Amino acid sequence: MQIATWNVNSIRTRLDIITNWLQQHPVDVLCLQEIKVTDEQFPLAAIEACGYHAYISGQKSYNGVAMFSKQPLTNISIGFEGRLAPELVGDLDEQKRVITGNLDGVQIVNLYVPNGNLSGSDKYAYKLRWLELLGKYLKTTIESGQQSICVCGDFNIALEDIDIHSKTTTKDRVMATLPERELLRKSVLDLGFQDSFRKFTPEGGHFSWWDYRQQGFERNRGWRIDHLYLTPDLFDRATSCTIDIEPRKLVQPSDHAPVIVEF
Repeated sequence: MQIATWNVNSIRTRLDIITNWLQQHPVDVLCLQEIKVTDEQFPLAAIEACGYHAYISGQKSYNGVAMFSKQPLTNISIGFEGRLAPELVGDLDEQKRVITGNLDGVQIVNLYVPNGNLSGSDKYAYKLRWLELLGKYLKTTIESGQQSICVCGDFNIALEDIDIHSKTTTKDRVMATLPERELLRKSVLDLGFQDSFRKFTPEGGHFSWWDYRQQGFERNRGWRIDHLYLTPDLFDRATSCTIDIEPRKLVQPSDHAPVIVEF
């Protein structure tokens, strides 16, 4: 099974890039973040023409997640309220950031973690609350009896300094602050999930996001913030995890590249 994750930064702007990529890389499941479109305006026909089923949780102009699969997914769940009580979720489902589905016994959790904006800001506090709730959500998923889980998406967190180009100062820099990293470990890694990319590529210098400004991509001044975390059974079975930088070279690309795991 091949599962890919990709923050496309507007599906309508990047539609040709995405459909061409799917024709060249017919993965079993493609998880998208930041689709920036309502469900009603989603370009469904173009995705179906590529031979995929589409599952969407959209939002006008911001956020939004989607999953494309060659075979129908089961147990589709949107938002944290798919597994958690509304009073526990509170306002954290107002932004469309979570969608899950099951394929051949593998539960795929597609996430768009909040960016956080600036350390100490309201958006940063929101991000920390969101990550706390993610831990409860994943713990509940595991306790429900689900054995094989792939948690993927744009985490907006570089877990280690080697996930960031060397020219960046990480102190107090959102996406690299200690509270964010600690919550990612607590909410995901401490539950037994493992980073599939690091199984095959332990060294630094490999990134999934590059700022549009100051020739970030051309200078390879990037961050690895798009992750695929696997439960131990899937991690053991994983045979590769790669970042495809080719779409980032195109005209009007997303600032992120797709990341693909195979097991």
